[in-house]
Amino acid sequence: MSPTSKDLFTPLKMASHTLKNRIGLAPMTRMSSEKDSIPRQDVLDFLIRRAENDVALITTEAIVSDYESAQGYPGQARLTTQRQIDIWAQVNAKIRAAGSISVLQIFHCGRIAWNEVNPAERTIAPSALIPKQNNPLTSAPYPMPDVMSSFDIAHVIQGFVETVKGGIAAGFDGIEIHGAHGYLINEFLSTYSNQRVDNYGGSVENRFRFAREIVEAVRPHVPTDKLLFFRISNWGVADMEVSLFADADEWTQVIRFLDQLPIDAISVSTYRFSDEAFGTGKNMAQLTRSATRKPLLICGGIHDLDTAEAALADADMILSGKSLLLNPHWVNDLRANKPMDLYSSEQANIAYTKEPLP
Repeated sequence: MSPTSKDLFTPLKMASHTLKNRIGLAPMTRMSSEKDSIPRQDVLDFLIRRAENDVALITTEAIVSDYESAQGYPGQARLTTQRQIDIWAQVNAKIRAAGSISVLQIFHCGRIAWNEVNPAERTIAPSALIPKQNNPLTSAPYPMPDVMSSFDIAHVIQGFVETVKGGIAAGFDGIEIHGAHGYLINEFLSTYSNQRVDNYGGSVENRFRFAREIVEAVRPHVPTDKLLFFRISNWGVADMEVSLFADADEWTQVIRFLDQLPIDAISVSTYRFSDEAFGTGKNMAQLTRSATRKPLLICGGIHDLDTAEAALADADMILSGKSLLLNPHWVNDLRANKPMDLYSSEQANIAYTKEPLP
C-alpha cells in the first residue's frame, strides 16, 4: 500500500513504547560541551523544543563512551557523572512531558580522532590504518592509531556499559549504539579499516564480533521497558566516497547478524534514502528490510512531505537531521504539505557554532 500523510502521523508500536507519530530527530555528532562534558543549555533546549513541536523520537548528539580514547572532537559530551545525569534527567522529563521519547546515542570515534583531544592522548582502532583524507578540523593527517589489544577491546566495551548505566539513571527511554559513519564499531565491520587476522577480523562474522559483544554487554543494563537501537551505514565521515561494505551480500549478512541480537530497531543512515544500493535496484531501506523484520528507521535527504512519505514506504520511521535542526516547525509544515527545500550542509554548519539553534 502506498503511504499517505496519515501514515506518517499514525502511532508506531515499538517494544513497550507507542510513539505518537513516525517522525524522529536524527542523531548528530556535535561539539557543544563547554564545561563538565555537558552540552550547552541552548542545545538541550533545542531537543526539548523539538519534542514540544511534535517530534516523536528525540535522539541526542553522539555521547562518547569513555573518558580515555573515545573522544574524537573537542567539546564532546559524556554521561557517567552525577552532575551529567542530573542535567539530562531534567531534559528527559520535559521530553516525556511533551509526549515524546528520548534516546541516548553512544559512540567511540576510533581512528576518526586525534590524540590531543583524548584524556589519555591516545587513538585506537582495529588496525594501524588512517583515513586517506586529512582531518578537516586540523588540516593534518589523522594520527596513526594503536592496534587494539584484547585488553583494549574489553576496556572499550566496559565504557559502553558504564555510559549506558548513566543514560538509564538519567531517565532516557532508549539507547542507541552508534555503529555507523566510520567510527570504531563501523571500523571493525569494514575491511577498509579492519585487517586483523584474529577472531575480530577476516570473515563477516568475525568482524561483527565487536558489535555483538557490545550489544550483549549493554543489554542487561537496559531494562525491558527501555529501547535498544543499533545504527549502521555504508559511508563514513572520512573518505566519504568509499563503500564501507563490499557488496549487497556483505551488507545483508551484517543485517542478519543484527536481526539475531536483542535490539529493538535498526537505524540506517544514508546520503539519500532513494539511492540505489550496491547496484541491486533496491534502496538501502528495501535491501535492509530483506534481511530483517525488526523496526527500521531511515534518514537521508528527507525534507518535505513527498520525500517523507516515499522514505516511509520502506521503513517504519523517518529521521531528519538538517530539516529539524534548522526548522523548529518542520512537523507542522509537513502536516500542511508546505513546499520545503532541502537544506545544504553549509546551512547546517550552525550546529558546530555557538549560535543558538532555532
